[in-house]
This record gives sequence, structure tokens and C-alpha cells, in this order.
Amino acid sequence: LTAKKMGTSYTIARIRNQEYTSGLAELKRDLGIDMVINPENATAVEISRLLRFPSAANIETFCRGRVELMGFRLMEEDFLVGNPLQDLSSQVKKLSLLFCAVDRDGEVIIPNGSFVPQAGDNLYLIGRPTGLDQFFRLLGRYTPKVRRVFLVGGGKISLYLAILLEKIICGDGTDQELLDSENLSSCDAFVALTDRDEDNLIISLYAAQLGLSKVITKSNRQNYNRIAQAVGLDSIISPKQLATSHILQVVRGMQNSQGSVMNALYRIADGAAEAMEFTVTASTRHLGTPLRDLSLKPGILVAVVARGGEIIIPEGSTSIQEGDSVILISRDRRLQDLNDIYDEGEHTFSAPGGMS
Repeated sequence: LTAKKMGTSYTIARIRNQEYTSGLAELKRDLGIDMVINPENATAVEISRLLRFPSAANIETFCRGRVELMGFRLMEEDFLVGNPLQDLSSQVKKLSLLFCAVDRDGEVIIPNGSFVPQAGDNLYLIGRPTGLDQFFRLLGRYTPKVRRVFLVGGGKISLYLAILLEKIICGDGTDQELLDSENLSSCDAFVALTDRDEDNLIISLYAAQLGLSKVITKSNRQNYNRIAQAVGLDSIISPKQLATSHILQVVRGMQNSQGSVMNALYRIADGAAEAMEFTVTASTRHLGTPLRDLSLKPGILVAVVARGGEIIIPEGSTSIQEGDSVILISRDRRLQDLNDIYDEGEHTFSAPGGMS
């Protein structure tokens, strides 16, 4: 409110108290707040999304839920391991999805048809939710709907998540006897949400050792992520990272008020890459030009084009039109506008992921 009165054109407020949740629209209007961020509520929504699709380590949504980006870790027995993506069966290739990024030992790779996945890779897929669901069924990773969730932690995130799910019990979540007495091993999923990242990691490891198929861990310390993943904890949720992504999206949009509209921004692969959704405007260059004839900067992938009700996995003949929603994957580049993808050198577009 003070910033607005001093002439600031755009204000973002972090508001955590649940009592304000029902009246946020009025609060924003009366105080002149342009954007409200509630990291705990956003985290609860993210966790509930992961519980809906337990096979994924993380899920991001685009185009109002019509497109999803999912990450998962490859295992030795997966049929993708050791085979170039271009040699995948027709049953996989006909699915409406794209292999858009790979995190291998901290290095982010934009895969093409000759890319050979290896066990331990963190692979990112993007496409229609139905196509992703069918892929995980083919992979043998399909998990029935989560019905029993063991929730540890009594803070704001737990409160928001409990409202989204069901009632919880009270007790010391670091007490092994309590965990065992509450029949932890019979649950479908485990979520660690205490205020201490270290406690969350330790009790999550215990839950994983008991064989729970889905374990979700809150950790705001990014340097813990690699360690957690190395011991098999893939679904690491950071409220700080979620809030940062929301703010970045707004700031970049303000820096580019005359260009393409940024609708979504997510940081993936521990922040080494970004997934963005832009709305194509009349100011976007090369409208109607096939992607094969364009010069794209290295590390840029046009992953999805949404046109009306149609979701298009791009091929070389695909072009961008005004009004489209375009989802990009960017490695080592922080894009502000859709026009930032173009390069003056030779065109670098190829049918990515072996799916086209």
C-alpha cells in the first residue's frame, strides 16, 4: 500500500494468512495490489497435482491444463534405456507427447532422434495429459489413484494440503514408533512438510525404505536436491522456488510489455532450464514460416504449439501464427520475448525427441 502511494506502478505482496484467502479479490482491489503470492498454498496445489499423477517426479501445467510437462527418473528396466529415441515403437511415437529435455548428472540436454537415454537420466516429457498417461502405462509405471496419504508437518502448507485432501492426526513425525503405529507402510503416498529440511529428508528416506511408491519432500535448500535425488528422492518441492517462478514471470512480462505475452514460466532441472508459454502477437517475427526454415538459437526447443482447441507437437513443416500459444524449452538462456529464439546463423531446427 505504501509503495503504491509512493508511485510504484506494480506491486506484488506475499500474503500467507489463511484468513485472507477468501477475501483476496477485495483486498487486492482496496489496497491496489496487482499480484498476490501465497507460497504455501501454491506448494499445496503442486503437491496435490503430484499425488494425482504419482509416476511423475514433478508436473507443470500450460494452456489452462491442456498441456502438461512431467519429469521422471529412468530405471534400468525401462524400455527407453539404451535405445535411440528415433527407434521407439510406433505405439509410442503416435502418442501426443515430446521428449523435451534430459538432466544427466547436472547437464541439461535438448534431445534429438539420435539421443540414447541412460538409466539415472531425469527425462522430461510434454504433451496432452492423456498422452502422458498412456506413455506411463506403456512404461509399466502406471500407479493407481492415491487414496491414503501420510502427512507429516503442521504448518501452513500442511493446512492448505489437508483442506485439499482430508483430515490428519497429531503427533511427532520424526518418531519412528509413531510412524509405524499409524501403519505408514500401508499408505499410498508420504509427504514431509516440517519446518526443517533435514528432518523432511530423513523421514522421507525412511518412508522410501518402507516401499511407499510416492514420497514428496519439502526442501527450500537447493543444494540438497542433488543429494536427495542421488538417494532416490525425486519429488522435491520448494516453496521459495515456486514463488520465484511467479515473480520472474511477472517481471519479464513487464520488461517486454510491447512483445509476446508470457503466460507461464517454470524452472526445471534444478533451475538449469526453463519452460515458458508465450502468446503469439502481430509483433512476433516469421509468422507462417515453417520451423525448418527458421534460424533458432542453440539450446532452444519449440515444444508445443496450441492453436484453438488443437495441441500440435511441432514438425519441420509447422509454422507459428498470431494467436497461438507456444511452449518453449530454453537451456542456458533467459528469454523475455518469443522473438528472442531467433538466430542469424544457419537454422538449427530438427524434429526433436524422435517423435516427428
